[in-house]
Amino acid sequence: MSRRTYGTPEQPTFGLDTFGDIAEGPDAGAEAAARALREVVAEAELADRVGIDHFSVGEHHRSEYAITAPEVVLGTIAGRTENITLGTAVTVLSSDDPVRVYERFATLDALSEGRAEITVGRGSFTESFPLFGFDLADYEVLFEERLDLLANILRGEPVTWEGTTRAALTDQTLYPPTVDGPIPTWVGVGGSPESVVRAAHHGLPLMLAVIGGSPDRFEPFTDLYRRALAQFDTPELPIGMHSPGHIAVDDATAADEHFRPHRDAFARIGRERGWSPMSRSEYDGQLGERGALFVGGPETVARKIARAIRVLGLSRFDLKYAVGSLPHDQRMESIRLYGEEVIPRVRELLVPSTVG
Repeated sequence: MSRRTYGTPEQPTFGLDTFGDIAEGPDAGAEAAARALREVVAEAELADRVGIDHFSVGEHHRSEYAITAPEVVLGTIAGRTENITLGTAVTVLSSDDPVRVYERFATLDALSEGRAEITVGRGSFTESFPLFGFDLADYEVLFEERLDLLANILRGEPVTWEGTTRAALTDQTLYPPTVDGPIPTWVGVGGSPESVVRAAHHGLPLMLAVIGGSPDRFEPFTDLYRRALAQFDTPELPIGMHSPGHIAVDDATAADEHFRPHRDAFARIGRERGWSPMSRSEYDGQLGERGALFVGGPETVARKIARAIRVLGLSRFDLKYAVGSLPHDQRMESIRLYGEEVIPRVRELLVPSTVG
């Protein structure tokens, strides 16, 4: 598959996402953060070796995640891999400058010989706003204007643009140019119909973040996106899905390894957002066919991914494979099983039956 070619619901592509979780905990110190970054690089190298299509890293500015500068991490990975595409999950566009986003990813694209991609979003955390001097009162307008500017930049022509949140541009050419056309750029959406329509308006692929509840409940969003594309006279574009999960030798082992790190990570966030602590029974309820967690042995996870692809018409599935204190060796085994067993099995399951 060419670097600039998207998957389809019949032949989807498969990726991995990580935020660079610090396994020793958010107060573990500088060495733990440095170790987490090096482990992410090793995990990407393994993903490339076992044939996974995409590797994406999230941008966060919090103590429990090590990745604050995704492009630097991806640049290191680019020099140690050959085929895997390298992107973000997500770039927090509201608190960044679209011109600098383009320049950094165009540079990564050149260094990786055409393997860069971007997923932009508003982000699920807001620490970047005060950190970079933005007012949360401008939350909506910042994202709307900056996505509009980035969409203009991606056309590859001199840019003329004016808004309220940054200086205007007049017939401005950006560098470096990309060799193989525009950098693939997705819009990450957590559950806002307005964001779905916005992605369609700008003619950008949609990446759904399904982190709670059933993937089935996102079917209205995929329908809305396709209707919006038609109304904007835009050809059909890919839809992807990002969901947490973990793969081990069998279902019981996978759940036992993943539960505590997942529970503890959500507890930390829950203390800020007023969520109740997660019980094991609540966790187990997310493991079923329609649950949000893609946790289990290879056959279980493969069947669940295949079902989600069919229900939502996905062209891409990304597994968020790292969470909290889940050890590096278990993450590596999960990656190996995903590439060597799960992805080939999903492809088999998606082949139409000729029986009968």
